[in-house]
Amino acid sequence: MAPFLSRRDLQFQLYEVLDTAALPSRSRFAEHSREVYDDVLALAYNVAERYFANHTREADLNEPHVIGGKVKLVPAVAEAMRAFRDAGFFSAHHDEALGGLQLPWVVMQAVQAHFQAANIGSSGYPFLTIGNANLLREFASEEQKQKYLMPLLEGRWFGTMALSEPHAGSGLADITTTATPRGDGTYAITGTKMWISGGEHELSENIVHLVLARIKGAPAGVKGISLFIVPRYRVGEDGKPGASNHVVLAGLNHKMGYRGTTNTLLNFGEGGETVGELVGQPGRGLGHMFHMMNEARIGVGMGAVMLGYAGYLASLEYARERRQGRHAGNKDPESETVPIIRHADVRRLLLRQKSVVEGSLALGLYASSLVDDLHTGPEEGRTDTALLLDLLTPIVKSWPSKYSQEALSDAIQVMGGAGYTRDYPVEMYYRDNRLNPIHEGTEGIQGNDLLGRKVTQSGGRGLEVLLARIGADLTASEELGGLGEIREALQKAVAQSSAALLTLLRQAPELGPDLYLANANSALEMLGHTVIGWMWLRQAAVAARTLPQARGDDADFYRGKLHAARFFAVHELPKVRAHADLLASADRTTFDMEEAWF
Repeated sequence: MAPFLSRRDLQFQLYEVLDTAALPSRSRFAEHSREVYDDVLALAYNVAERYFANHTREADLNEPHVIGGKVKLVPAVAEAMRAFRDAGFFSAHHDEALGGLQLPWVVMQAVQAHFQAANIGSSGYPFLTIGNANLLREFASEEQKQKYLMPLLEGRWFGTMALSEPHAGSGLADITTTATPRGDGTYAITGTKMWISGGEHELSENIVHLVLARIKGAPAGVKGISLFIVPRYRVGEDGKPGASNHVVLAGLNHKMGYRGTTNTLLNFGEGGETVGELVGQPGRGLGHMFHMMNEARIGVGMGAVMLGYAGYLASLEYARERRQGRHAGNKDPESETVPIIRHADVRRLLLRQKSVVEGSLALGLYASSLVDDLHTGPEEGRTDTALLLDLLTPIVKSWPSKYSQEALSDAIQVMGGAGYTRDYPVEMYYRDNRLNPIHEGTEGIQGNDLLGRKVTQSGGRGLEVLLARIGADLTASEELGGLGEIREALQKAVAQSSAALLTLLRQAPELGPDLYLANANSALEMLGHTVIGWMWLRQAAVAARTLPQARGDDADFYRGKLHAARFFAVHELPKVRAHADLLASADRTTFDMEEAWF
């Protein structure tokens, strides 16, 4: 079985870069300790290795199909879900009163990272269910929580998010699914939803769909959208699933990756009445849904990280074992061939992968730690924390999704012909990850969100907080030797990014919103590279402080961190300038292109 996760790097990120071991000083986590977190992570690794990694290829080769009106999956998926449930991971971050362990969100994301790395397809079911339950905990009524939340936390029922429609993928303002009041506080839901992951299966007793719909008579646009709980089976007075709620599977979508997760076309109200319950206030559905969507965006980014990481580890193992060629200076054809990792270009490909996946992992866990700070950190800093998290979310989702794909391409390149065969897992990771730049909003949507909303909200305070935190880490690193090149590259990237954004913002009134957003992708790339450069400075600073006392494998680990940080500084951060120049110039090339010219 190919390696799928570096436990050493996860420990480094959690305890040396983020100081997660200090979280028990907060009252919510007072019963915890590093030993508790280590035990939880060890359990996650064991369950992921035994019950998830064992059927990754089988599920990929035998995608979901319908027999007799029911979706069939490989049997190992159900076994994996039972193991995940028995380990208590569905509720682990919730209150003890709800059966949880009150785990910090950063630890919970580290737990989920194991399953995403081991089997991205099967991990989709608990991923969606956990997000569904988190939304209900936040916005559902007490009666709804009693009815729906506990079965989700116990892993007996699974959850989905049902947003898109065949004619309205990302354009949620145009959805036509309708909710008609039934006179008893419930609604009759009619319409069709498309691309619904986990929308139909036999893995759980019930499926709880969170459905966006427009109450009959509501205004057009996003202000008329409400959110509804729509179970697959109606729930009786005894709390048990009963009769069909007429949520009908109209078809399965056959994807290039993530094949283990069913992806469905669902009809609501076919063959009978589909009954739904309103969550929160009418017209507030999209705002409520964004609670799950923003969480899912960080989760998608983490899934991309772990696919890229698994590909990196597989290609690294191959490069150490595969012997081919000789050093350029060796002209003796009878001399022994060398492992390909000794060739400079292979090391370049491996270094690029390492810089992408370890930088992205640092960012995903950092963002997750902000979630903990938002709920359990000092009260006076929570507004700034929320703004920083909002600003980083589109980057966390999109940068790892895009650059893990490039890292996986490098992994295939390292492995040569073996890389694109099914004898090795990397071609599967490549197909799996290609979905992530689209999941939960395309790169274009994330760019528009970043430049159109997050950079400007609260008078640009989120950007100020980001720059202040980067500046503080730059200053703190000045006392450390060997970081000058890394620090200088990041300082340049920060200066270029800041100047470009300020220039564009000054021009915004005369440009108008369409031209202002025309190069939003460059803003995403520019800030994404800058933030990953910051993550590498943070890692390099820890490595520089610790290396003098380290020995053996630990010393090599820290040297690897320093070298990867230097690689990112020298090879990747200079790309910031091109995007900064394009953004500051308000280039019209894409804006002025006419449809007829293509």
